[in-house]
Amino acid sequence: MVDEDFIKKMIEGKENNRFDRKLKITSKLKIAKTISAFANTAGGIILIGVSDENRIIGIDPEEEKYMISSANDQFCRPHAKIEFKEFTKLDFNDETKVEKDLNLLLVIVEKSQNELVYVADSEGIKKAYHRVNDQTLIIKPYNPEI
Repeated sequence: MVDEDFIKKMIEGKENNRFDRKLKITSKLKIAKTISAFANTAGGIILIGVSDENRIIGIDPEEEKYMISSANDQFCRPHAKIEFKEFTKLDFNDETKVEKDLNLLLVIVEKSQNELVYVADSEGIKKAYHRVNDQTLIIKPYNPEI
């Protein structure tokens, strides 16, 4: 179940092959690579609104949903299956130094069942990605003719 305790554990946890945290989405192409990587590995979760130092900064959830959805639509072929969970007014303790009115967005990327999810860059070159520990890497060997 995804609740505040689950989110707190994620914030305190380390990034790995099924989890990544982002302060906010600034590049559709970069986040498309992360989406591809999770879809091509085992699925995964992207938590948006948290710094690499585990501080909750908060975000505009609608803006982040737009960036994620448009990145998936614009760059991912086939489109990855994603789901959004929004968290507002989190009530963490004083150790986390979090104000109550901050928003977080949880993006759940499902594992692709039938085929690789490729990212087509601005020049139309398609590459597939996967997660290795906390890194998003191109799947090797790569065949640009696909």
